[in-house]
Amino acid sequence: MGKTDFNKLVLQSSFDQIDRLEPYLKSIRQQVEFSDNQLSRIRLSVNEAVTNAIMHGNKEDPSKKVRITAEFQENTLKVSVKDEGSGFDPSSLPDPLQNKNLLKESGRGIFLIKQYADEVDFSDNGTKLTMQFNLKD
Repeated sequence: MGKTDFNKLVLQSSFDQIDRLEPYLKSIRQQVEFSDNQLSRIRLSVNEAVTNAIMHGNKEDPSKKVRITAEFQENTLKVSVKDEGSGFDPSSLPDPLQNKNLLKESGRGIFLIKQYADEVDFSDNGTKLTMQFNLKD
């Protein structure tokens, strides 16, 4: 099967925009077959990435956008989330499993994404996160 690009989803940096992710993911699933378990992994990862882009990247500035793109090729779904923030160094993130971080209310999003996505890559000075999901059973 060749490469399939999906329409981009552009969100304002407002948490009420996250409701638009579910129809977007369902439209992808209509074109690419994957299991409910895979959908759960993808949904959680994309939701965490968009939440981080809105909160940390764009600082909840509704004039800034979050752009989501998806592409499917050879049993792999790639989803990218890009914000308009100043970026960050992903290697500087604290380990959420250290005792001093266990009770913190935030700081687990990237950790969860890395657990559920098969590959995770940061680019554009940390403003773009690309997640790969192997959909082959």
